[in-house]
Amino acid sequence: MPPPRHRQLLDGFALGWMPPGIGPLVSDFAYEWDDVGFRSRVWESGPYPDDSYRVDLQVTVMRSPTFTDAAALRGFLVEYLERDPAGWATDPFAHPDGPGFTDVGELFWLASPGVAVRVFGCGEQVDFRDLTRTACAVRQVLPMR
Repeated sequence: MPPPRHRQLLDGFALGWMPPGIGPLVSDFAYEWDDVGFRSRVWESGPYPDDSYRVDLQVTVMRSPTFTDAAALRGFLVEYLERDPAGWATDPFAHPDGPGFTDVGELFWLASPGVAVRVFGCGEQVDFRDLTRTACAVRQVLPMR
């Protein structure tokens, strides 16, 4: 059974559009890392012949008072994702809710001070155009904490 296509909520954000072809296994996670609160929803496909599963799409809402601007968010993600700060070739991304950055397979932005969103997709299941459409359809609707 395919994942629901209707509007869904994740920590105060409406998930307005999901790309076709993403897996039917949907899981929610809540965790903290370095004083940042995460709420994440993951769509997976599988099992494959080797009994593995693959993440097709992930939407994560992150909350921290250290997210004062898009540059601070990028700085946090450099550390969290273990990226080379000088070599991580991100481009500016203007989400309707606020400024951010994009890289191959991901988009992230500051929705409001202290609140950020990251949308990550697997290139095999979700092309960059659909990933961008998905990200732009993630809109803040409630200032939840």
